Amino acid sequence: MSKKKNTQKFTLAMKKKLAVLFAIILLAFVLLGVRLFVITRDNGKEYEKQVLSQQKYDSSTIPFRRGEIVDANGTVLAYSEKVYNVILDAKIILSDEKFLEPTVEALVSHFGFDESEIRKYIADNPNSQYYTLAKQLSYDEISEFQSMITYGTENYNKLIQGVWFEENYIRKYPNGSMAADVVGFTTSDNNGIFGLEEYYNDELSGSNGRIYGYLDEDSNLERTTIPAIDGNTIVSTIDGNLQSIVEKHLREFNETYKDSAREGNAANNVGCIMMDIHTGDILAMASYPTFDLNDTKNLENLIGMPRVDENGNKVAGESIYDSGVYINQEMLDGMSDEEKMWNLNALWRNFCISDTYEPGSVAKPFTVATGLEAGKITGNEVYDCNGYLEIGGYKIHCHNRYGDGAVSVERGIEISCNVAMMKIGQVIGQDIFCKFQKQFGFGLKTNVDLAGEARTEGLTYTAENMGSTELATGTFGQGFNVDMIEMITAFSSLVNGGNFYEPHVVSKIQNSSGATVKSIEPRILRQTVSESTSDKIIEYCNQVVAGEEGTGKTARPAGYMIGGKTGTAQTVPRGNRQYVVSFMGYAPANDPQIAIYVVVDRPNTVEQDDAKFATRIVRAVLTEALPYLNFPMTEPVTEEEQAELEALREKEIMMSAAQEAEVVESEDGEEGEAAEGVEGAEGESGENAEGDENAVTEDGADGTDGIWEKIPEGEENPENIGEDEDENKGPIWKSFEMDPETGYYIDPETGGFIDPEDGHMIGGDPLPDFGE
Repeated sequence: MSKKKNTQKFTLAMKKKLAVLFAIILLAFVLLGVRLFVITRDNGKEYEKQVLSQQKYDSSTIPFRRGEIVDANGTVLAYSEKVYNVILDAKIILSDEKFLEPTVEALVSHFGFDESEIRKYIADNPNSQYYTLAKQLSYDEISEFQSMITYGTENYNKLIQGVWFEENYIRKYPNGSMAADVVGFTTSDNNGIFGLEEYYNDELSGSNGRIYGYLDEDSNLERTTIPAIDGNTIVSTIDGNLQSIVEKHLREFNETYKDSAREGNAANNVGCIMMDIHTGDILAMASYPTFDLNDTKNLENLIGMPRVDENGNKVAGESIYDSGVYINQEMLDGMSDEEKMWNLNALWRNFCISDTYEPGSVAKPFTVATGLEAGKITGNEVYDCNGYLEIGGYKIHCHNRYGDGAVSVERGIEISCNVAMMKIGQVIGQDIFCKFQKQFGFGLKTNVDLAGEARTEGLTYTAENMGSTELATGTFGQGFNVDMIEMITAFSSLVNGGNFYEPHVVSKIQNSSGATVKSIEPRILRQTVSESTSDKIIEYCNQVVAGEEGTGKTARPAGYMIGGKTGTAQTVPRGNRQYVVSFMGYAPANDPQIAIYVVVDRPNTVEQDDAKFATRIVRAVLTEALPYLNFPMTEPVTEEEQAELEALREKEIMMSAAQEAEVVESEDGEEGEAAEGVEGAEGESGENAEGDENAVTEDGADGTDGIWEKIPEGEENPENIGEDEDENKGPIWKSFEMDPETGYYIDPETGGFIDPEDGHMIGGDPLPDFGE
């Protein structure tokens, strides 16, 4: 009973307190309402600005346009084309029910989108403000729809909402595979890899712009635009016409010899560089196989190539006589995505600057130049060649194992005599020989302005680690590695008066308005030889093409005389009958202006050791290139050459007509979609370490099947005593039996063939390995 009374008293007290509390709260709300009214009346605009200024307004990026790459004549090799992505804003479309149907209907009718997919996405994502419906459409494809959503146009429809176009650029290469190694390409994020695209990536790239939103003094939302800064244009030294000539003949070489002795391309690699010897300008640079810059991941380009492993090294064949494992369609179908990428990277490498090899006999002019410049020879010396020289316990053979008899310095270059070079090397000595190798740039980067140049440091001997055998073999291009750009740059200095120019592929850089912001002038780095030595080297190398015994006679183009040097080099393992053949030349012979270097890596023939695979490419290229360069003819044209020139002109006319017809047809058709750039490709190509499979060994002038023969212990004859030295006798090999099918003489000891023109060995049983 007592408990009940206490509860009643508590309840009455609480009622009084609650009434007081309610009155206080009510008064507070009244006062707050009055205060808000005063603020709104007197300071509303000020507070509105403060609130709105803290809100985030949409800002959009304005992409920059990547700069162009053009050739020396202004022909565009690479440019960026504006494209548009179709963006859907579901939130705006659903902001008013009258927007949905007209917008979806317009999207479906103009772009052919799937109506059900669009409706489903809008329904499932009502708050989405960014969804990409289509990518990389051209302006022609979006222009009509854009007019429907642009206020003030004739087709404007205010009910179509929630669709806008995002601008971007894609890289286009109008000439497809032309100068692919030089130009390089870009990834999907607009960064360059390989070639000029990578090396000059900072110059080609610009700066993105941006559109910002802000409030003005009247609280109106305004926008300001910071425009994008477009990238610079790169003007290259490449002459598109010369480049096309070179690439055409590399393709023709491949068509001629592919699948000949084995399944696969005409060679593992074929490279060609043309250079202006008085400036270092690279006029053309190409290799085969190649690829389309607009379709870099096309796997069909891998068919016929040597297969490589994860390190980029060629997969070895079952036998040492196999020059590799060559990719066919069945093999390609069985590759993983990772394996395909390994081989694509091998395809994208620039053979002309990224692969190293031993140069072979094209190094002989450097040996002679070293002897002349150092005062160790005068050029009037005559050496006796009995077919080999005994040095360090080995018989080191000449290209003519039967001996060349009396060989002058000039004839040593003309017929490419190893023995003469080795004897010159003996009087030069290791110190001077190694000093001049550095002077010529062997073992050093040329710093050509292309991504991926190989390092050859460590692939040449120093005087301290060079013995008598290494010196002897080094005189004819064995024992040290070079790359093509290194070799042609050094050779140009031999025939231009001794000036060593830094090679370059770009002549100037222009901004987006066309003003030149940087000029790249010819740069002489050093003097390699004197002008008198240069003149003698030209005289000697002219005989390689013009002389009766010249090993490079087949390089002479119709109507012109040129000079140069042939080379045939054996790859490792020694005795594998796999060769790299080459020709280094210049034109015109009487006043050198341009240099050309062609290297054929393991031609697809049974007998690979024949420099004619390279000289014939040189001949074909220069037959077209020299008239284009307006060099006057210096030699009479034979009837056969005249017929060849006329056939060439007819072929050019037919090709020109076919190209015009193709252009007309393509204008009537639809433009194909460009492939997206490849991501993750390595820009710096790998370097071949010493002893790598790409290292090669010189086998004499234009091919023998081995120059090394180990002398049995106790039978050393360092002075070649007892050898027949009758310089008046005829060549021994001319007394051998001739093969009626090939017209070659047959060596009774090895069974190998001997070329009746110059006596060099074609094949035969391999001689014992020289060893390491």
